[in-house]
This record gives sequence, structure tokens and C-alpha cells, in this order.
Amino acid sequence: MAEDNNQQGTQEQPQLQFSLQRIYVKDISFEAPNSPRVFQQPFKPKVGLDLDTTSESVGEDLYEVVVKVTAQVSNNEDDATAFLVEVEQAGLFRISGLDGAQLDHTLGAFCPNVLFPYARECIDSLVGRGSFPPLMLAPVNFEAMYAQKQQRAAQASDTTQ
Repeated sequence: MAEDNNQQGTQEQPQLQFSLQRIYVKDISFEAPNSPRVFQQPFKPKVGLDLDTTSESVGEDLYEVVVKVTAQVSNNEDDATAFLVEVEQAGLFRISGLDGAQLDHTLGAFCPNVLFPYARECIDSLVGRGSFPPLMLAPVNFEAMYAQKQQRAAQASDTTQ
């Protein structure tokens, strides 16, 4: 009888499940608009980096998360763009047993942490194929990015009320 009560107790609680189904490149771009001229002068790079994450439900308990990284590198000698690289690294995640704020946090912070190393490697490979020095991106604190995004959303809702 005690076993029946335990089984009912576990059935009432939603069981947390998290699994990575697939990691893939959704979009990729590399441009070196000023080559070969950029290779004929001293290279003093200035890096501009833009990072964003998105997520959407694509099925029952299935979510696509995308980390978009854009790096524009110019040469300080003449401020001309040396190269522009953009990668949208995506993943399919099966998540159940989470809802509301927990699910939002998982999709906005945890999943991007899983995907970012793949985006870094992809960017480094593209930059190397363009014959430029490696662009080793520093790790990103997606927890802090998520918190900032939540804070901006809260401030925006406060101003509309």
C-alpha cells in the first residue's frame, strides 16, 4: 500500500526531462570585402561583437534555441572592414516538466551555454579559412545576459503602465 502512495506521488509531479536532440548551423556567412588589400598592410584588428539568442517552440516539448554571433573586424590602420563573420548556431532541445520562468530561464541561459562553444569553433574555423589570425571569442555569461534581458523587459512593462 505504501508503494501505491509513492507511485501516485511521483505521477502527480511532472517529471523533468531535458535532452539535446541536435546541434546544427542554421546560417553562416563570411565576408572579406577589402581583400587582398587588407593583407598588404599591417593588421591591427578592432573587433565589434554582437550576440543574441532566440528560442521558439517547434513541437510538443521540443524547442529550437539559436545563438547568433556577428563579429565585424576592421583594421585600425584605415578602419576598413577586414572581415565580417556571422554564425547562427542552433540546437533542438526536448524539455518537459518545466514551465513559466523556469522554462524561460532554461531556454534563455542554459541552452545558449551549451551552444556557444560550437559557435566559437565555427567562427574560428571561418576566420582561419579567410587567412586571418584566429578570433578566439571569450566565454559569454548567458546568465547575466538573460538577467539583463529580463530587467529591460520589466522596465519596458513599467513604462507602458
